[in-house]
Amino acid sequence: MLILNTGGTFNKRYDSKSGELFVPNDNVAVDAIVSVFTETMTVKGLIYKDSLDMTHDDRDVLAKRVSQSDEKFIIVVHGTDTMDLSAQRIAKLGLDKVIVFTGAMVPFGINAIEATANLSMAIVYARNASSGVYIMMQGVCGSYDKVIKNRDLGKFEYV
Repeated sequence: MLILNTGGTFNKRYDSKSGELFVPNDNVAVDAIVSVFTETMTVKGLIYKDSLDMTHDDRDVLAKRVSQSDEKFIIVVHGTDTMDLSAQRIAKLGLDKVIVFTGAMVPFGINAIEATANLSMAIVYARNASSGVYIMMQGVCGSYDKVIKNRDLGKFEYV
């Protein structure tokens, strides 16, 4: 299984000097979670941005990496604000793979529970899904075009 880490809130850390959250260029949060699994998973960093800062070119980089991977099961850790756009871009490739997007509304470094639960569920979901592109957030799992972020309620829903 391949886990592609693109950044987002999932990975953000607090900078005590600036008083701001930032997306680091590392996989510390993802590595901490997958270290407890017995299955070997490959974690690769890619882009390292807040999803609101992701561009069309960034999505092309992600799409190229996903399409060139030999892995059948791919998890994409992504910011929640535009994960649907990136998932839609990947879905257009029509790959015979299982690609599951996940992220977190609260940074792992502030409260590890949600990020850990979301990534763990995404891994299990990927192993049991047929080829396609999915979003798994806050216990809501489904096709990328059926799971949406309800910004008014601050949660993900299946529509």
